[in-house]
Formats: sequence, structure tokens, C-alpha cells
Amino acid sequence: MRHNRTPDPMEPTLHSDRQPDAVPDFASGVVQDDLTAGAGENAIELKATEGLSQGQIVRRRFLRHRGAIVAMCFLAATVVLVTTSIGWGPIPGWWKHDYHTTYPIAIAGGRPTLQISFSEGVHIGEHPFGQDTVGHDMFAMTMRGAQQSLTVMVLIGLLATLIGVIVGATAGFFRGKVDTLLMRFTDMMIAIPVMVIGLVLGRWVNGASALTLGLALAFVEWMAMSRLVRAEFLSLREREFVDAARVAGASNTRIIVKHILPNAVGVIIVNATLLMSAAILLETALSYLGFGIAFPDISLGNLVSEYQSAFSQRPWLFWWPGFFIIVIALCVNFIGDGLRDAFDPRQRRIPSARKMARAARKLAAR
Repeated sequence: MRHNRTPDPMEPTLHSDRQPDAVPDFASGVVQDDLTAGAGENAIELKATEGLSQGQIVRRRFLRHRGAIVAMCFLAATVVLVTTSIGWGPIPGWWKHDYHTTYPIAIAGGRPTLQISFSEGVHIGEHPFGQDTVGHDMFAMTMRGAQQSLTVMVLIGLLATLIGVIVGATAGFFRGKVDTLLMRFTDMMIAIPVMVIGLVLGRWVNGASALTLGLALAFVEWMAMSRLVRAEFLSLREREFVDAARVAGASNTRIIVKHILPNAVGVIIVNATLLMSAAILLETALSYLGFGIAFPDISLGNLVSEYQSAFSQRPWLFWWPGFFIIVIALCVNFIGDGLRDAFDPRQRRIPSARKMARAARKLAAR
């Protein structure tokens, strides 16, 4: 038997279109502030990138990275200095001394003639970086060493990146037996320490030019790049634009070159810069151990190894090559950090409190 019950006025009424519970009063202010802050930050980000292409967005983000810009200026100044000072290839040099001629000792002990004072200004002199015991000009030798080290760094960076991209792209796109074969070979190469392979190759090409050493060392620095590119290709090959290209009849080569590779260029460029910074340290270590560029040619690591015993009596022979090694490696690392932040969409510049407040006022006025 059905009984009619009088509804309790305190009992909540059930409706099919029941709205969600309201936010409690004690938290409403915090939630509202968070929403306003998030909306303001998104509005600022969208306004800053409105109407810009992906390349323009990356360029603007990179130019906002002060450390990368300063490092790029220092690296460019270093390249210009070492290129034009003693000459490089067809480029004539403006420095009056060369790196293989002995000169009379200008100051006792071969001390540097460079003097900097607030009253008299900057005085360069005949040998600003000093001289060694037989009279070689240290400035010319340091410039020559930087030239060779930069050559090896660029060769290793470009060739190792090229090999790593080819191996990683092939393994990640085709998968299956091709992926297994290439990755097992990569794992075998990774299992052998890079320094050991570098020592063997360095001994094999000992006394050769920077070109030969750079070509040899490029074959021991591509493994990390290949694994990163493979992981990126495994992710990108399943995206909708790749399926659309297949439906349109595009070949595998066109899909790799025209569709997947441009979307992986951020990972490739960032890791190429980091690879170049590691390359100059590898060349320095091999030359320091005597397995890199050897006499009669010069590299920065060779100079550090040659004059390490003179550190206590003539430290300027050790300072300047080490200084240029540190400057070049740090500059390339900072540029790599700037490129990583520019290509990573999750790396967003946090707006200042003033910009956040201005954006919140604009949203409230709408």
C-alpha cells in the first residue's frame, strides 16, 4: 500500500538538472585569485604570440634569454678575434707575430706586456699574453690553438648530429627489425667509454690535422643524439598529420623529411649545441693526454699540457689557453640552454606582478 509522505522542508529536493555544489566561502577568494592569475597569464601569453608563426615565437623566446644572448655575443667576439688576429686560410691577420717564430724576450721571464690601469689606460705591448722560454708569442699560439679547437668542435658537432639524426630517424620511423638492429649497435657503442674510443682513434690519427681528428671523433659522439631522435620519431609517427600524409600518398622519405623532421628540429638543435660543448672538452682532454693534435700544430689542450709544469713560475702560459677553453664551453652551453627554453612550449616566461595586475583589470573590464 502506497503512503503519501509530506516532504520535509529541510530535506533537499532532487532535480535531474542539479547544479554542482558551490565553492565554500572560505576558499572562494583563493580560487578566484588563482583563476584570475591563470587567466591573466594566459592572456598575456596569447597576446604576445598572436599572429606569429612558430619560428617567430621561438626567435622571440630565444632573444628574451639574456644569458644566451650574452653568450652568443661573447662566442661571436671570440670567433672574430681568433679568425682575424693571425689569419685563417685566405683571411689575412692583423697581428704582427706568428705562432711558430721565436722572438727576443721582451720582458725578463717572458712576462706579459699587457698592462691595464685606470690612470694610463690599456697598454698592449709586443707580447700581451707573454712568451715562453724560447720566445714564442703566447697570443699567437693561443689564437692558433683556439682556431684548431673550434674546428674540431664544429666538425664533431655537425657530423655527429648528422649521423645521429640518420640512425635515430631510421630506427624510430621503420621500427621492427631495423630498429632492433640499429639500437643494438648503438647500445654496443655506448657500452664502450667514449674516452677509450677517442684514445684509440686519437692514437690512430696522432699528429694529424684538426680536420682528420674531428672526422675521427665524430664517429664516437653520435649515440646519444640517435637515441633522442629515435624517441622523438616514435612519438611523432603516430600523430594525425603523419596519417594524413600517408593517406595523401606521400612516400616514407617525404614523410620523414617534410613532416616529422621539422617537428623534431628543436630536440636536434638543442642537443647539437650540447654535443659541441662536450666535443671541445673531449678534444682538450685528448690533446692534454697527448693523443690529439700534436706538434707542429697547436690546440688549446696541447698548450695546457705543454705548459702545466710552468704553472708556478710562469702561470700566464697556462691561464690564457684555459681561459679560452672555459669561455667557449660556457658560451655554447648557455646558447644551448636558451634554445632549449625557446623550443620547449612548457618553458614560459613568468609575467611580472604589474603585467598580471594589468591583465586582470582588462579581463574585469570586459
